[in-house]
Amino acid sequence: TLNKYYNGAVCMIVMKFGGSSVANADRIRHIAEIIKEYREQRPVVVLSAMGDTTDDLIEAADLALTGKVLLDKTEKLHLDTAKALGIPDDEVKKRLGELRTLLTGVSMLKELTPRSRDYLVSFGERLSVRMMAAYLNSINVRAEYHDSWDVGFVSDSNYTNAELLPETWETIRTKLGPYAAGKKNDGKPIPVVTGFLALDKNGFITTLGRGGSDLTATVLGASLRAEEVQTWKDVDGILTADPRIVPDARPVPVATYDEAAELAYFGAQVLHPRSMLPCRQTGTPVRVKNSYNISAPGSIIVTKHTEKTSAVRAITTKQGVTLVDIVSTRMLGQHGFLAKVFQVFSDHRVSIDVIATSEVSVSLTVDHEKADLSALRRDLAKFADIAIRKDRAIVTVICDVRRSSQILAQTFNVLAKEKINIQMISQGASKVNISMICNSSESARVVQLLHREYFGSADIEARGGTA
Repeated sequence: TLNKYYNGAVCMIVMKFGGSSVANADRIRHIAEIIKEYREQRPVVVLSAMGDTTDDLIEAADLALTGKVLLDKTEKLHLDTAKALGIPDDEVKKRLGELRTLLTGVSMLKELTPRSRDYLVSFGERLSVRMMAAYLNSINVRAEYHDSWDVGFVSDSNYTNAELLPETWETIRTKLGPYAAGKKNDGKPIPVVTGFLALDKNGFITTLGRGGSDLTATVLGASLRAEEVQTWKDVDGILTADPRIVPDARPVPVATYDEAAELAYFGAQVLHPRSMLPCRQTGTPVRVKNSYNISAPGSIIVTKHTEKTSAVRAITTKQGVTLVDIVSTRMLGQHGFLAKVFQVFSDHRVSIDVIATSEVSVSLTVDHEKADLSALRRDLAKFADIAIRKDRAIVTVICDVRRSSQILAQTFNVLAKEKINIQMISQGASKVNISMICNSSESARVVQLLHREYFGSADIEARGGTA
């Protein structure tokens, strides 16, 4: 049966639900109905921890370091939810007891290592899959919970930000292959798998860092050659802009992996770029769906567009950035200027968002909350003049940059009329984004103006809005 994995997609899907989707008994019931609706498509379900459970567990750990063992929030949420769902709470109580023992140990030792922290936060996902599987079985939908390592997730020992080892993919195919390749109505239980977690070679629990639950889902989908991976959120897919800024933002029906990655980098609530890599490698489509609007088709992320698309796909903004201008006429005609600049940023472990360069000048942006700019400025000043401007924002237009002249002309025409000055512009190497820097106070207005220009008029096609 495993030959099917190498001859194209099998008839199964992966469904991932985040913490807000399983935040309480009502949400669990709702998600269970969605899973029931899709059961003939042979889903593998991936869950995050319930609601704010991960934050609550970290808070409990901080208290334990002061000698207090307090687990009230987590215990109450899970025991009350089990009662409301009418499911047995034996497994829940067992895990809560294990968790309390761990916190007692932390309180006695006054120490929480990265390894212990991963073990601690793992209880959120481990509790949620047990409760969901129990509830599905109670409504006559056969299901079986799995800790992710039971279906093949093996990682290195970089606790809190582990990387999966290559054997993970083959082990997943061995463990879940019979289910994925099974026949309709064969009675095999739906696997409900913990997101975010793995086990290292020493048998210790690890967590997969940012986008970890999405990564669990895409690794499963890519390994099993699923028809698609679905990640369920509270919006109708990827939107043309943040609906809090542009209330009439609309879904983007199709996006490429490159476009979705750029959206995520620049502030949109899409899958973390790291989590898209497995499906990108196998060409497995990823669909973003709305758990509050099941009938909406959502947005699908694919390798490349096969039909005509609009010149601009979406507009996003990232707040809280600092613009750094670096100029060194002393380096005119000399090699090594950029190397020296980047070495300083590397030494201070400061990540750069967008950049524009000339022979002796560099303009770039950094996240000011994560950067020690005083020390960085001191080292840069040894060979260049530095200007630092805080309270800036990046506005990114995800677009077909083969038409950048037209897009830039339209964009600057709109902003000039409103007397908004752009302080820097950068075109990404991926050829799907143009980023502009403006004052933070102007960013929402810039997004609104550009959204109206590219998406708000019925005659957009006549103005060159389609490719």
